[in-house]
Amino acid sequence: MSQRWDNGVHPDMPTLGAADWLRVIARGAVLIVLVFGGLLILLATRLIERPFCGQNRPVTPYITQFVCRNAFRVLGIELHITGAPMAGRGAVVANHSSWLDIFTLNATKRIYFVSKSEVASWPGIGWLARATGTVFIERNPKRARAQTEVFRDRLWAGHKLLFFPEGTSTDGLQVLPFKTTLFQSFFADDLKNEISVQPVSVRYVAPPDMDARFYGWWGEMTFGTHLLATLGTRNQGSVHVIYHHPLKVADFANRKALALACEHAVRDGHSALLSAPQP
Repeated sequence: MSQRWDNGVHPDMPTLGAADWLRVIARGAVLIVLVFGGLLILLATRLIERPFCGQNRPVTPYITQFVCRNAFRVLGIELHITGAPMAGRGAVVANHSSWLDIFTLNATKRIYFVSKSEVASWPGIGWLARATGTVFIERNPKRARAQTEVFRDRLWAGHKLLFFPEGTSTDGLQVLPFKTTLFQSFFADDLKNEISVQPVSVRYVAPPDMDARFYGWWGEMTFGTHLLATLGTRNQGSVHVIYHHPLKVADFANRKALALACEHAVRDGHSALLSAPQP
């Protein structure tokens, strides 16, 4: 499979050979069965789980985790984890490089994503997001109080909420400044002394002889093109995840100070992964 990069933009269509297309079909078919089969099992389990547990989800997150871990096995991408997910109440923040982040972060920790409200209506992805308990938010200041209430309820239920403070995805070789808006929810009077925020650094290592940004999905790239390139690659790369020490919200004066501390932790970890020798 040949691949070119023009001004940092992935080509509209990768050049796939016959063997590449066979890998696309084989891996794609297994992923469809894995993801949507897992979704059906999750929905059936949720029918039993919800009447007894309400908002709590003691079983279904393990199904999501199983699906995401095995998705990497299907793709042939190695997953490496450093550090440990926090045990207490709180949220998780990470840098954002690719649609693969959904699998990466679900595979390593039982979490619930925070996403823009438009995602809920996307075919396929929207269904998966709703089924797995994603929190949808609107970019509307008038909804800020209501969204803070949703955050509070989910955090008190023990859910680990995860969002990407950069606000967009990158090429995977950098970490953008963190936006601070969502951090304000953590400073509610009945929350700030009870929760922590855990920064997480994610770094994708490209397949051999491929551009270092191979797994990055940003700018004007189309999902379908990037998916084909990922499925069709014979020798895959790897993804590395660092769980940093959780930061207690009560130790920070305001959302800007907390966001900056999280940004520094994520950027330092990402830089360390960039400079680490690769096999």
